[in-house]
Amino acid sequence: MARKPAAKSRRSPWILWPLRIVGGFIALSVLMVVLYRFVPPPVTLTMLFDRNGITKDWMSLDDMSPNMARAAIAGEDGKFCLHHGFDGVAIAQAMRHNASGGRIRGGSTISQQTAKNVFLWQNGGLLRKGLEAYFTLLIEAVWGKRRIMEVYLNVAETGIGTYGANAGAMRYFHHDASRLSRTEAARIAAVLPLPKKRGAVAPVGFTRHYGNAIARRIPIVQREGLDDCLR
Repeated sequence: MARKPAAKSRRSPWILWPLRIVGGFIALSVLMVVLYRFVPPPVTLTMLFDRNGITKDWMSLDDMSPNMARAAIAGEDGKFCLHHGFDGVAIAQAMRHNASGGRIRGGSTISQQTAKNVFLWQNGGLLRKGLEAYFTLLIEAVWGKRRIMEVYLNVAETGIGTYGANAGAMRYFHHDASRLSRTEAARIAAVLPLPKKRGAVAPVGFTRHYGNAIARRIPIVQREGLDDCLR
């Protein structure tokens, strides 16, 4: 009878390992989210695995032309200031569209894309989707909308080996993002979904039409206060 507690004590560390791993992950993830609330993320997994190198130049949202954030909202997430990280309507629409075939459409919000770009990898899968949802909830709670937009516009891929709106502006238009016009900001936003296949200079076909549509929506975003959470 006296030996049973000893056997139990030998097994207990193995039982606790999964809890320790989960607890360690949660603690580390929260620490990183809190740190990046104040410090620019130095590098992302997408950047590290980019064979084309890394060109980036951080610019605060205060210094960036408001046309860029409005273009991102117009092109990527019209309800950015209204949702808490997820747009159920957009997700449902994307699922119905993809089920019917044709060009694959995503339903991710800017918050979800920021969580993926900063903390995770690009390929899909249930594991990544689950972690993306977890980090989305964290950054919505800790960062707030303005910081989410600021980080998004600085880490999103805007061209081959180019990251952030400022680096994209200098690559395409030879001036920084503080001087982006509506048309220029709209063209960068049109590149975001497929940055390795689209260019913001003299765009043609779908990219040109999409950029023009975003440029027309920018005044609507401003007029209807869809960027109020950034002010």
